[in-house]
Amino acid sequence: MLTALIIDDEAPSRDELKALLAAHADIDVLGECSNALEGIAAIHRLRPDVVFLDIQMPRVSGLEMVGMIEAAALPHIVFVTAFDEHALKAFEEHAADYLLKPIDPQRLAKTLDWLRAGARPSQPAYAPLVPALRHVPCMGLNRIFLLTLDEIEFVHTDLTGVQVVADKRQGITELTLKILQERTPLLRCHRQYLVNIDHVAEIQLLDNGSAEIITRSARRVPVSRRYLRELKDRLLIG
Repeated sequence: MLTALIIDDEAPSRDELKALLAAHADIDVLGECSNALEGIAAIHRLRPDVVFLDIQMPRVSGLEMVGMIEAAALPHIVFVTAFDEHALKAFEEHAADYLLKPIDPQRLAKTLDWLRAGARPSQPAYAPLVPALRHVPCMGLNRIFLLTLDEIEFVHTDLTGVQVVADKRQGITELTLKILQERTPLLRCHRQYLVNIDHVAEIQLLDNGSAEIITRSARRVPVSRRYLRELKDRLLIG
């Protein structure tokens, strides 16, 4: 049995794919999502074997979403797209499987045979296709929103999850600190903190060898001794 998740912002497209997959008794569709933020949360929660992922979603595209998931949690991705044949050459060159809308049942059957055989490209196969992160998707009180990297002051973990803090608002993201460190300019300053050095107003050195960052909005961010040297180097401090 293969478990699957469908992520597409268009309900008719999701319904069409669910109907096609229903003809295959060994495919269990665990759920469906209408945007990337819901999709990331569902992948982490449900751990599907395969995700059928629409590329052309608003705000956060399918390709951007792939770059927001750690390799260890990344299922097999089958891109679903309305791209023309010329654009699809990039997917063929990097061994990423795709289905062209409207989906051909015979082409879907071939993809499922491939998945049943255990084929699964490694994450580097997707790397040339995935753009750099431009913003971080967050959840607030009864809302979903995006924070641009420029407005983020720092990110940290606590018991509720990964908190993203900007000057005038903050939220929780499904992205991990590891992904944010690898795919954004945010700098590690503590085991639980990443900071945007463009928002550093001051560094206060403490007696125990650690430090505290004072941000432009007067928030305090801890700096452990392990990461203090790198922070000084980035800020050109001797």
